[in-house]
Amino acid sequence: MHVADRDDISADLERARAEFHRLLEATKPDDWAKPTRGTRWNNEQLLFHIVFGYMVVQRLLVLVKIFSRLPGRVSRVYADVLDVAARPFHIVNYYGSCAAAVVYNRRRMGAKLDRVIASLQRKLAQENDADFARGMHYPTRWDPFFEDYMTLEDVYRYPGRHFDFHARQLTLTATA
Repeated sequence: MHVADRDDISADLERARAEFHRLLEATKPDDWAKPTRGTRWNNEQLLFHIVFGYMVVQRLLVLVKIFSRLPGRVSRVYADVLDVAARPFHIVNYYGSCAAAVVYNRRRMGAKLDRVIASLQRKLAQENDADFARGMHYPTRWDPFFEDYMTLEDVYRYPGRHFDFHARQLTLTATA
């Protein structure tokens, strides 16, 4: 049986938390509203979207635990239905991050990420080893880092990949 490397996952969560705070501190006043590379968001909106990736994982952990106990075809149908709705999802994802960045703005998003990662760290520490191999199908048209089938371990590793991808799209003066 494969046993997930909790220490590695935990370290990646902490790495992202520290890097995110470094990015927030490095952001100059004129950087917040600058457009990003390859997205329609500005830097502040994309930084919130990065936080949102961790928030989504909190919900995905619940879904994988539920769907992994059902026949595989159930999550396959669920993922297929979500894939059909990819276009409206991308619209909601874009405008949702724009709107949420107003609430979880530059002054609040660091604290929000801290709370979310602390929650993920607690859940990670409590996971049953056998559950890391449980998984479900995902809508691959929703996110480039969603695989057709992802285990609980994959879900814990997802937000770091999402973070790293989007961090490269930021156009901050100090990191350009």
